[in-house]
Amino acid sequence: METVTIQKLAKTASNRLELAQQYYGVLSALNNLNLTEREVQLVAFAAVRGSISFATVREDFCSLYNSSFPTINNMVSKLKKSFILVKHGKQIVVNPRIALDFSKPLVLQITLTLNANNTNGETTEHATERVLGKEIEPEVERV
Repeated sequence: METVTIQKLAKTASNRLELAQQYYGVLSALNNLNLTEREVQLVAFAAVRGSISFATVREDFCSLYNSSFPTINNMVSKLKKSFILVKHGKQIVVNPRIALDFSKPLVLQITLTLNANNTNGETTEHATERVLGKEIEPEVERV
């Protein structure tokens, strides 16, 4: 059996918005999305508030992050092109595939493996798996 390295990290957030920012920052880094800090903040804010469509929500974002409506519009346009934000009815929301309930604890399992058929040394990242309600211990040899 191949030896697997397991590294557990624990991070505490003071509120749902901070937890959401940490989550979307990790997704951006793992998937090479190259989101700016402000874009991560916008996605997290939209996820926690449910939408970024309403003027009052945009005003709250602008107030909290010292931003402007045109900046939000530019970021929304970019994030819609990459399907991070999507239109649901008349509202712009975080893509349901990556939208979580940040009022509950979050456990991410990230598996990074080498592609055995890849001869140029590049790695392949596997998608994160959402595990809610219980901790799942992987069946691997601990080192």
